[in-house]
Amino acid sequence: MIENVKEFFLEVKTEIKKVTFPTKDETLGTTAVVLVLVSLATIYLWVIDVALSEIIAKILP
Repeated sequence: MIENVKEFFLEVKTEIKKVTFPTKDETLGTTAVVLVLVSLATIYLWVIDVALSEIIAKILP
């Protein structure tokens, strides 16, 4: 049992060494893209919501 746990953690250590983490610039760039896209999606959905609300208000006085 203990040997299995030791082997597991040794394998985890080996796999972590293979991981390539993004640089600070890559992280900032990706974050900026996500924020812009989320903002655009929010504005788009807000416009659709307002338009549909106006249409429904005219149909149901």
